[in-house]
Amino acid sequence: MKKPALAQRSAATSSRFALSLTAAAALAALSSTALAQEAAKNESLETVVVTGVRASLTKSLANKRTNDQVVESVVAEDIGKLPDNNVVEALQRVTGIQVTNRAGGEVGAISIRGLPDIATTWNGRNIFTASGTQVALQDIPSTLVRQIDVYKTRDASQLENGIAGQIDVKSLRPFDFKGAQFSLQARETYLDPAKKWNPQLSGMASNRWKTDIGDIGALVNLSMVRTDYRNESVTPGAMVPFTSPNASELPQSGYIPLQRIFDNNVWTAGTYTGLPMKAGSTLNFNGTAKPYYLSRDAIFQSDVEGKRERPAANLALQWQPNADSVYTLEAMYNGFRDKSFNKLLFTFVDWWGSLGSNPASTITTFPGTNVIKTRTVNDVYGFNSGDYTTSATDSRIVALNGKWNLGDRLRLDGDLSYQSSSFHSEFTATRIERVAPSVTVDFNTGGGNMAFKFNNNADLVDPAKWNVAQFYDNANRNQGSAGTASLNGVYDADWGPLKSINFGARFDTRKASEANRTQSAFLGKNLATLGANYYHVNSGFGSDISDVPRSWMEPNAYYIRDNIDEWRKMYAAKDANFLTSDKLFLQKTFDVKEDTTNLFVMADTEHQLFGRNLRANFGVRYVQVDTSMTAYKVDATTKVVTPTYGSKTAKKFLPSLTLRYEPAKDVLVRFNYGETLRRPNFGDLNPIIQPSDDVSKVGYGGGSGGNPDLEPTRSKNMDLTGEWYFQKDSALYGTVFQRKIDGLVVPLRRRIHLSAAEDPFRNSTSGLSHANGYDYVISSPVNASNGKISGLELGAVYFPKGLPSLLDGLGFQGSVTRLTSSQNVPTADSAGNIVSQLEGPFFGVSKLSWNATVAYEKDPISLRLSYVRRSAFLAANEAALFANPIGIWRQPEKSVDLQVSYKINDRMSVDFSGVNLTNEMQQQYYHFGDAGNPELTNFGTVQIGRAFSVGFRYKM
Repeated sequence: MKKPALAQRSAATSSRFALSLTAAAALAALSSTALAQEAAKNESLETVVVTGVRASLTKSLANKRTNDQVVESVVAEDIGKLPDNNVVEALQRVTGIQVTNRAGGEVGAISIRGLPDIATTWNGRNIFTASGTQVALQDIPSTLVRQIDVYKTRDASQLENGIAGQIDVKSLRPFDFKGAQFSLQARETYLDPAKKWNPQLSGMASNRWKTDIGDIGALVNLSMVRTDYRNESVTPGAMVPFTSPNASELPQSGYIPLQRIFDNNVWTAGTYTGLPMKAGSTLNFNGTAKPYYLSRDAIFQSDVEGKRERPAANLALQWQPNADSVYTLEAMYNGFRDKSFNKLLFTFVDWWGSLGSNPASTITTFPGTNVIKTRTVNDVYGFNSGDYTTSATDSRIVALNGKWNLGDRLRLDGDLSYQSSSFHSEFTATRIERVAPSVTVDFNTGGGNMAFKFNNNADLVDPAKWNVAQFYDNANRNQGSAGTASLNGVYDADWGPLKSINFGARFDTRKASEANRTQSAFLGKNLATLGANYYHVNSGFGSDISDVPRSWMEPNAYYIRDNIDEWRKMYAAKDANFLTSDKLFLQKTFDVKEDTTNLFVMADTEHQLFGRNLRANFGVRYVQVDTSMTAYKVDATTKVVTPTYGSKTAKKFLPSLTLRYEPAKDVLVRFNYGETLRRPNFGDLNPIIQPSDDVSKVGYGGGSGGNPDLEPTRSKNMDLTGEWYFQKDSALYGTVFQRKIDGLVVPLRRRIHLSAAEDPFRNSTSGLSHANGYDYVISSPVNASNGKISGLELGAVYFPKGLPSLLDGLGFQGSVTRLTSSQNVPTADSAGNIVSQLEGPFFGVSKLSWNATVAYEKDPISLRLSYVRRSAFLAANEAALFANPIGIWRQPEKSVDLQVSYKINDRMSVDFSGVNLTNEMQQQYYHFGDAGNPELTNFGTVQIGRAFSVGFRYKM
């Protein structure tokens, strides 16, 4: 997620910082005596900063053992020394965590037990990116982190959002240390296929002093990561029906051999399972059964070159005036800057090309199927595109916390925070087009890879063969802010079995808005006439992918972006509706304000059961969410903006129960019950319909529109765990769990007709006539699905005793997660009425995931060799205008990683790491029910590449 520059918002941030300080003084005045943080200081440095792999795992086990909730932790081996480059990568070896979307030199997505809806917090405070509900965790560099806790269960005292769980990122504070600390880390990472080195630099300085007004501490932690990356992918299009290649088997007059079938009275586009793939299958044309063939209508490959920067900073000030109070003022900034150039090659493999006198000779099929494996098409239309995207994110949070001891029994914790986050992006894309003499395609040469070639690949790099066509010019801006106040307390009652009462209140006011612009126009000039500056040729594409073009010509997006004013004027001269730079603006799509009130009470009890200690924790959290939204509709003809207002209130009581029993020494059994919520995304509440053009020329456009009546999704969660800590640094543990989820938000489609006056694409550059209006299939979110996820987790950490001297320090960490999921998927008629329900798995849920790490710790060497794997999973559904089948599955994903560090002395160390050492690829395929498999219905290959890093670290 990306944002505006820090300098543009510095004045606003300064004023908010001053307001926070004023609020801090008011909070401090509530009591002259208060809680001692030194006891809660987490055992000073030994608890926070541990050295070596073994000590890090030991601390993680200690945190798991002492917590009432089911929690996994990753602890920094030393100051700023998590084992990976960002938070997401550091979590990939945690039990129950799955990661995916490896590209651009990093992992891009994370889920807990298959679910991506995660509450993201920083030192316990909810944080987000722009108008979203979660933070982009990959934007947080690992060097700013001392510990990451993954809560799979939660009690009434914790945030209610995030049905998957909570990830709390803990940063360093000056009172974590006994005195002055300084750390500097430099790293260089080599990425393949970009074949470039990328720097990362971070530093931390901290100190504390005893003064006449108490202990005072200050800490600053800075980081900058720069990455030059390259992503390469090859994709065959969706599978759709074509007529027979034999003239005698054509459905009726007007059809030609191997013509794509658009008629929705014959087949229903967007069906989940798609059409039968058996040889000889037929469709009904006006009562007559005629055979059809299934094939891809297009193929394309993408070569993305980009540069990414992530600046980040953390500041903490602490003051402990006496033994009963401590105050912490801290701030965090994390940013994201990205510029990418996507060189896209796209060609249709469709019926409008010339097939010659014997169309049947132009295809082959997979044995026993009607699915086309290879085909040759003459005079086929295609385009190349130069897409340029710039994006920026700036996120800041300032917080003041106070902890007090009030007498011997009451402890209070008060917190004030303010955060703001913005994301801005601009996207421009220029297409060049041609009709190629011929293209020959093998949609699956084996291993899920496609291959193709044109009759003369030299034409791919000849500007005279290409005409400049469409130019797309889009931008968007998302913003969010929140102010939060909370006060929590613990009263040590000690009334028989009732040991303590926890209580608290939290109020949060959240604002968010989104704005965008879109425009396009057609030029129609030969590329060669514009000059060499306007075109670009890539090279060396996809060296590990099958036989595809390695080089092609595309518009030079770099030069066009640098000369964007002149480029827009050239298109405006051809199309009066196209706006030049001086007239461009972003039209706001919605404003939203959301106020959340939380109250909770929770009791801790202790009992004796069969002579062993049984602890119980039970409570309830009350949540009230008041949401008001203003949505803005722009008339396609007059450009008049009409606001629409709406509001909604949701109230929920969420109970929780935790039982913690020790049936034997070093053995723990826990039972947890809790309820969590997923609130609707703000964009899903926007009722304004946003159509999209019929760029694939299927006879209708697409589009989306929100639903202001969406309710929160509610999950009821149960966990039963067993843990055996047979050594201080070793344990076996397992969990069985279930999530029952009601009111899942799923998209529902309906077909609408927009008149010519309403149609924003009446001047479409696609060549289709919108003179009488046009049809659009609109997707809108509804609470129309329920689901269940259940599973088993097993994990172990083991450092054997009594090994020979050379092997002393050898250990193992590993886990396996088995998941079963199901949810109903509603289908609708053309009016949007639900007519049936299909059962399918949750998106993103692998049935089996596991990881294994061999660790070795013996001065001066520390080593980890890890293997992470997850089985195939449903990643998405295809767009509504395609089928056969509609589900897009990811093939199993795995990675072998190595990390080695060498301690030069007590102050200096060097390290080496390698990621994806076996050079795995990321692949997808179409599948639903019994239809589809990686060899028959493959869908795309992404070349991830390897990464190698070398680093140096100094501390004092």
